[in-house]
Amino acid sequence: MEQDLASLAAAVAELQGNHAATNGTFAETFYYLTIPIMVLIHAGFLAYEMGASRSKNALASGIKNILAFAMIVPFFYFVGWWIYWAFPTGLSLSEGPMGTSGLAYANEVALPWSQFMGPNLDDRASGVFWGAFVLFAATTASILSGGVIERIKLTGFVVLAIVLGAFVWILAAAWGWHADGWLVTKFGYHDFGAAGVVHMIAGFFSLGVLINLGPRIGKFNADGSANHIPGHSMPMTLIGLMLIIAGFWGFLMGCVIVPGEAWSWGNDIEATIYGTPMTLSGMTFNTLMGFAGGIIGAWMVTRDPFWMMSGALGGIISCAAGLDLWYPPMAFVIGFIGACAMPFVASFIERRGIDDAVGAFAVHGFLGLWGLISVGIAAQGYPALFGEDVIETSFTGQLVGAVVMGLLGFVPGYGISLILKITGQLRVPKEAEILGLDAVKVPAEAYPEALHPSVSPAE
Repeated sequence: MEQDLASLAAAVAELQGNHAATNGTFAETFYYLTIPIMVLIHAGFLAYEMGASRSKNALASGIKNILAFAMIVPFFYFVGWWIYWAFPTGLSLSEGPMGTSGLAYANEVALPWSQFMGPNLDDRASGVFWGAFVLFAATTASILSGGVIERIKLTGFVVLAIVLGAFVWILAAAWGWHADGWLVTKFGYHDFGAAGVVHMIAGFFSLGVLINLGPRIGKFNADGSANHIPGHSMPMTLIGLMLIIAGFWGFLMGCVIVPGEAWSWGNDIEATIYGTPMTLSGMTFNTLMGFAGGIIGAWMVTRDPFWMMSGALGGIISCAAGLDLWYPPMAFVIGFIGACAMPFVASFIERRGIDDAVGAFAVHGFLGLWGLISVGIAAQGYPALFGEDVIETSFTGQLVGAVVMGLLGFVPGYGISLILKITGQLRVPKEAEILGLDAVKVPAEAYPEALHPSVSPAE
């Protein structure tokens, strides 16, 4: 009997070990796959921005996008990841209630020479989590990239992209997208799909930069009226937007905490980054409904294919903060309302003399704000954190979070771009802008057979 019990115990232990290994492989693969899917976002931004540029600037627009992605990676490795774990409770470097933040914790898990910051057979999570966050960081830089096409200096843009991607957005994530984040623990801030900590931060940062950068030559007339400066390839822009939406599924996968691991919130069900329960099934309902509502809303207001595809993205962003909470018809309505408002916000910004070439602020800044506020309006009272007797989501908490995100995005964007402007590092010379950045900055031609000549008010 004792021998049988020992054999049974050994068999159970082996099964448990096999189960743990299988679950660990699944978790590692889950986050690993978010990375190439999110790369589609950047393939999309590449096509989107090159298509939205005139042919004389197509390659220059692409180069700055590619270079920003590459530059953010090492800066996020050396600094950005440490910021996320060091500052959730504010700037005090103190440990939060979950015990996964503060100076000591950040030094242990995120310094470049830490055992968790390189190949380690005992650690199957850190690299893929870091990689997913790098792609979030690069997304913020790509959002900025679209609004400033055709007149920004490459060096100035790279500086701004690094500051946004490796410093500013990750500080916002520490405050509002971390279970120890002070916006979460003190105000019940809820932002499952990063409407505030990615989209709103990037949109308001872009607005600050655009104010100092100024409009493209020929955008505005002497009386202040605006001219439309079309890109050279609307089909490329539309395909790019669809690729961004495809990549958004990887982005949202990266917002999910899978069950069954030592770092998971539980063994039974997926959770948000706050530890609150959710399912991929529910997220799928709401993402597709927001997507559809966005397209239909933008189509009804504009009939413009550019705004229709921007509306698809905007519909998802509008729903992003509460994708784990919405009843699907509510997600449709929220996406529809956001997309209907989006073109009017873009027109309002344009009437202020600001040249946002692709509507980056309207799509990301304003709709990120709308996404946060919609949770405060329609999803009050849900637990904001894992556990019993925890703080709940509220309109006040979402409003406070929105104000913080707006200021944290706008102030650095405006301040740093002003310094670059004063030092002559923000904008290309007038002659280069008129001739085209490809001709003066790129050792290649987008269309060597001149199939797509640029036509614009500047020429």
